[in-house]
Amino acid sequence: MKILRGGTLIDGTGAPPVRDAAVLIHDGRIEAVATAGTTDWATDAEVIDVSGLTVLPGLIDCHDHLAFYGYELVRRWGLDEPQSTRHLRTGRVASQILASGYTAVRDAGGLDAGFRLAIEEGLIAGPRLVLSLAIISPIGGIGDRISPSGHTWPFALDPSLPSAVANGVESVRATVRNMVRAGADVIKCATTGGASSRPGHGPKDPAFDADEMKALVDEAHALGRRVMCHAVGGRGLRLAIEAGVDSIEHGCYLDEDPELIEMMAERGIFFVPTLTVYAYHRESPLPYVRDRTRALRSHHLESLQRALAGGVKVVAGTDAGGHDHPPNALELQHLVEAGMSPIQALRAATGLAAECLGLEREIGTVEKGKWADLVVVDGDPLQDIRLLQDRSRIKLVLKGGVAASERLPR
Repeated sequence: MKILRGGTLIDGTGAPPVRDAAVLIHDGRIEAVATAGTTDWATDAEVIDVSGLTVLPGLIDCHDHLAFYGYELVRRWGLDEPQSTRHLRTGRVASQILASGYTAVRDAGGLDAGFRLAIEEGLIAGPRLVLSLAIISPIGGIGDRISPSGHTWPFALDPSLPSAVANGVESVRATVRNMVRAGADVIKCATTGGASSRPGHGPKDPAFDADEMKALVDEAHALGRRVMCHAVGGRGLRLAIEAGVDSIEHGCYLDEDPELIEMMAERGIFFVPTLTVYAYHRESPLPYVRDRTRALRSHHLESLQRALAGGVKVVAGTDAGGHDHPPNALELQHLVEAGMSPIQALRAATGLAAECLGLEREIGTVEKGKWADLVVVDGDPLQDIRLLQDRSRIKLVLKGGVAASERLPR
């Protein structure tokens, strides 16, 4: 048994902090949460003094790309280095993310199921992974790999990442099944272009039709998988929500159709605004990416504020892996700057994030019976959310009760 004693607990439910808390851990799970002064400790318990520090649930990123390293064609096609080198590089990224206090990540494309297995078997260190494998879209969509001159992917795809291009109802159903067979925990699709998409397929340009999206969502749900949908604006954004996806990724132009926010709230559709990636896109070396991103910024912020006011569950996701893997907690700073309170931002990366992943019974809050995924931080993130980006202030990371990173004084 382990006991974290004396810290200030922010439990991920949105409740006020609890001073001088004690968290009892047994067999990797939380046995009890109490105040330090009222608990009789077991004589054989390992007591870890975290007085003066803050205890949080393990943080969760609902949208990242651990295996992305840039937006240049040579990197998108994996031509810049051997696959073995890329895999080792990705393993290091997974380890660094865990050490930064993120104990769960939903990967939104590019990471194969072997990484989840390697982490589960202890071959590499990393967060709990919820995998989508690849982004399903039709010909011309963001999952269709093609060069500006019209050349398509020049060799066979990695067999662990199934082809993500689907056209027509039967093709869509088959592609969903292939993703599940290859180990997808969640189905990722796209109904619009994006800020960094090829010229001619931008944030409001649609992909898929109503029949295709209904087939995709129905098939995914029949196979017990949720659907996360890249949908930025225009007709494709409405299409995704009407089809019944489980989360909207980006959603920058929700403000242009307020009815969609009402629909999301009524249907329990999560909103993952991914503010971090757009901060990088605004400084892109490509003029058309900069122009798209700067044009949508005011809409994006308005969409977030209206979603919060309308009762939509907003959760944290960076989508910034391709920009040299910045700190995942940068998203929390952006959420606060966009109008969320620090406690709302923390809940967006803990309790609500676990709900978005369908893991609310296992992680996300500090409650009896859940996995002891915990982070001990030097400082108060409710006073300064930015401190979560400073790895030197992440003093202890527990995943399933086992220390993944420790900087506590002895």
